[in-house]
Amino acid sequence: MAGNLSNPFRPGAGHMPPYLAGRTAETKEFKKLLRQEVILENAVLTGLRGVGKTVLLDTFKPIAIQAGWLWVGTDLSESSSISEERLAIRMLADLAVSTSSVILRIQELRRIGFATETTKKHVTLSFETLAAIFESTPGLIADRLKSVLETVWACLKRDDGRGLIFAYDEAQNLSDHAKKDEYPLSLMLDVFQSIQKKDIPFMLVLAGLPTLMPKLVEARTFAERMFHVIFLDRLEREDSRKAILKPIKDADSPITLNEKSVELIIDVSAGYPYFIQFICREVFDAFLQDGKARDVPIRDITRKLDNDFFAGRWARATDRQRELLIVISQLENCDSEFSVQEIQEKSEEVSRKPFSASHINQMLAALGNAGLIYKNRHGKYSLAVPLMGRFIRRQREESERRKSQLHRF
Repeated sequence: MAGNLSNPFRPGAGHMPPYLAGRTAETKEFKKLLRQEVILENAVLTGLRGVGKTVLLDTFKPIAIQAGWLWVGTDLSESSSISEERLAIRMLADLAVSTSSVILRIQELRRIGFATETTKKHVTLSFETLAAIFESTPGLIADRLKSVLETVWACLKRDDGRGLIFAYDEAQNLSDHAKKDEYPLSLMLDVFQSIQKKDIPFMLVLAGLPTLMPKLVEARTFAERMFHVIFLDRLEREDSRKAILKPIKDADSPITLNEKSVELIIDVSAGYPYFIQFICREVFDAFLQDGKARDVPIRDITRKLDNDFFAGRWARATDRQRELLIVISQLENCDSEFSVQEIQEKSEEVSRKPFSASHINQMLAALGNAGLIYKNRHGKYSLAVPLMGRFIRRQREESERRKSQLHRF
């Protein structure tokens, strides 16, 4: 059987699942933004790792194209955020992919100073042309980037273009660098606010971790009014059930899961799409090996998930930081939001060496830099990794079990 069946489940960063469960409401929100005649709202697609931001962003692309929009973009690496010019060049390179077939007419070439009386050949909006417009425009980098975008829209509008979407994943990597006098994040916000005020239908769609929106607002306070936030959370139980069962059915697989197994997978995954894919892939492989349905080996799968997904992140924390995370994991609301005061009170209750409020603040900042904690716009904190609290409690229980065994000898 194993040789004739392939596993339909695909855990991985940004891999399209065999069936995209839920996300109907989020898709409706995006379609509403596409109907804007004047761009008053851009989109921020946000949520914890493993909720399917990249996958949903990929599904938005064909929807936008079908509605008449051009779509450009890529992942934003930290290198794109080194300087304003680096970000501008990144945007020009992305833009050229969609505009390189657009031909500039003689009058357009003359308007931007690119035509002479002997100009006869076709000039397109290739990267070289966009870069030439950028370099020949006087002023700051923001002025030069605006000039490029305005020229592009003049050509697209002539061809009855609907608009253009700049979509960037991992957008939390974009940052200003005041010490180096470089403000690429502010540059992007200023440029898009400016061209949208001129009724140019170029929209920003940014996907990233929950740190993204506070970072945008910190760079430019008007960003709070500039973006509509689409927050991705875990799936509802019925959507989780579909994510588990429909891929098996669509694969015409002889493997079946009983109700007990399905409920167990939903509970252990807590509705997070990545964990559903991970657990189901392991279950599918386990069932294939012996050719029949049996109980889900959830302990073994959980152990593998701990090693593959959580262990590397846990290793980033120092011993004292881990002590603080253990305190946080014992909060009833550790999977949602918590405050410094709540951590301090729990620390005094369960720790031999309680943490002071100032120490907690310092350590939360360090854990934020390590990607384990994030601070939201309301001044409260959350674990940045889904189900991290459960993992930490398992680590604590395992540590206590080992200590107990040592005492026996």
